[in-house]
Amino acid sequence: MALKEGQCQDSENTVTALRVIKVDAGADPRWEGLVTRLPDSLVFHHPAWLQVIEEAFNYKPLHLACEDADGQFCGILPLFFMRGLFTGRRFSSLPRTPVGGPLASNKQAMAALVDAAVKQAGGVEGAQLQIKMLSNALDGLVSGLVGVPWRQTYVVELPEQPELIRFGNSRNHAQIKRAVNKAINQGVEVSVAETERELHAWYQLYLETMRFVAVPPRPYRFFEIAWRRLSASGRLRLLLARHYEAGKPRLIGGILLLMSGQTVFYAFSGWRREDQALRSNNLLHWRALHDACEEGFRYYDFGEVTQNNQGLAQFKSKWGTQQSWLYRYYFPAPRELEAGMLDSESQASRLVGAVWRKLPLKATVALSNLAHRYF
Repeated sequence: MALKEGQCQDSENTVTALRVIKVDAGADPRWEGLVTRLPDSLVFHHPAWLQVIEEAFNYKPLHLACEDADGQFCGILPLFFMRGLFTGRRFSSLPRTPVGGPLASNKQAMAALVDAAVKQAGGVEGAQLQIKMLSNALDGLVSGLVGVPWRQTYVVELPEQPELIRFGNSRNHAQIKRAVNKAINQGVEVSVAETERELHAWYQLYLETMRFVAVPPRPYRFFEIAWRRLSASGRLRLLLARHYEAGKPRLIGGILLLMSGQTVFYAFSGWRREDQALRSNNLLHWRALHDACEEGFRYYDFGEVTQNNQGLAQFKSKWGTQQSWLYRYYFPAPRELEAGMLDSESQASRLVGAVWRKLPLKATVALSNLAHRYF
């Protein structure tokens, strides 16, 4: 179904006709072909990730593609429609995902895609469009679309060879190396999870960690589907840290990575608080960063940090990361933009966090399932 017709300027400066269409990202091979071809693509643009979101949360896909006169894709915009009891109707790129947005070979295709999404949202009474971006690339692109800095993300640019990896200055690098050696000397080993049984064991640590940081956990169904759709192709990897005492292993931590294109995303984590002195998190990221470099990735994204979480910001900064703003774009602009409240921490939210940390794990899971359904 064609939504918009226009023009696109290719690399040879010849103007060609284009149109924006709705497309089944998993069924049309041109979608994955573009994701594979463009260097700026992320794992979140891949049709397998979109299938995970659709299957795990039952959101309605309304993915858009920009097609040239020859029927080739020059841009895509993954998009879902969601209806929340308290959040209302929303078109999102992408829900339950840190970043999304358009992927295009040129600015004309990107503008056409975003304009089509704005018109689609404008045609549904009370609906809002949200686009999550790694940068402010959509500023001034389409009339009525308003962007705002959201949170800072922390990214390591990787060298061509693992032996060239350096985390900040020499002193900082040496401190991390000492923490890694301490973990190894105390009997901590890191391995790649190979079975869903290992995924399930890690999930229990993840639940404990999310309760401690007062963040609603993802349902296990989400991780189960992601494992089945992404791990075999190498787009998902779960690194586990085990502590060996008297030859017996005990799971103490793990990080789940999502990867495609040039970037590895540190997506989820779980650890035992009582075992933090074993420095398993340092060893896990050391292994993940060196693996990423060896496998040819250019970036390791530690993810975003909320405004008031200085401890997490310091942990991510020590790896020699570069900080940059993530952006959120909206049409129409929400009231919160005017008050600057999109990522603020109120006294009420701090109170909720304190109560959350005291809940039984089963209660946090039940409440989180409701939150993911209605918000």
